[in-house]
Amino acid sequence: MTKTLPVLLAATLALSTATATALAQEAAQLQPLDRIAAIVDEDVILQSELDDQIRAIRTQYADRLDQLPPQAVLERQVLERLVLTKLQLARANGSGMRIGDEELNYTLNAIAQNNGTTLEGLTQRLAADGLTMAAFRQNLREELTIQRLRQNFAQSRIVVSEGEVDAALAQANLNTIQYNLANILVAVPEGATAEQLATAQTKIDGVKALIDKGEMDFNAAAVRYSDGPNALEGGDLGWRTMDEIPNGFTQLLEQMQPGQVVGPIRGPSGFQLLKLVNQRDASAAGAQTVTEVQARHILVRINAAQDDATARAKAQAISARLAAGADFAEVAKETSEDTNTRNQGGDLGWFAADAFGPQFGQQVTSLTDGGISAPFRTDAGWHIVQRMASRQTNAADENRRAQVRETIGRRKLEEEYNRFLQEMRGEAFVDFRSGDRAASTAN
Repeated sequence: MTKTLPVLLAATLALSTATATALAQEAAQLQPLDRIAAIVDEDVILQSELDDQIRAIRTQYADRLDQLPPQAVLERQVLERLVLTKLQLARANGSGMRIGDEELNYTLNAIAQNNGTTLEGLTQRLAADGLTMAAFRQNLREELTIQRLRQNFAQSRIVVSEGEVDAALAQANLNTIQYNLANILVAVPEGATAEQLATAQTKIDGVKALIDKGEMDFNAAAVRYSDGPNALEGGDLGWRTMDEIPNGFTQLLEQMQPGQVVGPIRGPSGFQLLKLVNQRDASAAGAQTVTEVQARHILVRINAAQDDATARAKAQAISARLAAGADFAEVAKETSEDTNTRNQGGDLGWFAADAFGPQFGQQVTSLTDGGISAPFRTDAGWHIVQRMASRQTNAADENRRAQVRETIGRRKLEEEYNRFLQEMRGEAFVDFRSGDRAASTAN
């Protein structure tokens, strides 16, 4: 199932935190002597970008600053996140991905609506945060660009087989359970040496010991020690069904209780600790039923060659033939101007009552099985519809296969895209010039 505007979730959060990059760009324009915090291949990260990102995070954690790591560690995490942002933008631009002004303006208007305001109101709210619309537009353009890169990556590399969908559907009882998860990742490079693996193992064991002893809660440990992209969110992975969880974790989850932490678990990205925050049964929400009808219709179109009055007169003549006992299917084959259904006697198959719009739905639901409507008008033209049968259908079951395919695809995308990011990071030249990371690393 295609999702529209996936970037809106991030964009409609607190604007001050969602626009840290844009704030940095504003600062860069006002401070021509802005220092360079890092060089990333042929691009740079300015000190103002780093400072504003850190400021935004500290604002987000204003009531729980004790959960944040020391300044040097926080700076390292933010720098790494900015490095990945620069690398993704460079890859997208190199592939010719561009976000035009029309798409950008559409997204801006959607953000304003989601925040209960107009574009002018959004501009005023940004100004109250010390940010211009121009800077916000640039930041949003970058978010959309990275989102497009992910979409193209998914289309080119992520394949979900019918067998995988069948296997997931066979475990329908598991698919109704959703898990709220969090993780802590200690990453290891691809082809890690024995020494690197041992160092990572020691670190993750130490973090687990702190949590087990109650010396640090899981969220604080994630912020301080995790190498995952969700570290600054306390390791939060959100709510997921079993289809969206890597296979290595599924058996563990079946045995876990909310609040429990397991690990370390060795995975392709490194060592992980996994916490089951909570779980819920989503089957009740998915058990909603819809009324479906089986019907057939005759359409007389309104177009340049046939005005409304002519089409209506033709439909009324057809209706008179049907009222006199003519067979609906035969009349449809002879007279209907719907080329998709005419040869099937006007058969529309089974469909949700409102699938063809409210006007059509109102007519078909008002009929009893076998009943034929009087001619009625829609945007397509004049219709006559015959309802054949009706049934109650589980809406979740109707879309289940598509939903399962999508969730498996999202799980695969997350795994593969994280590896893709690690590959880009490993191949990049990065020269840190800020804080205790002022060292060159040409990988």
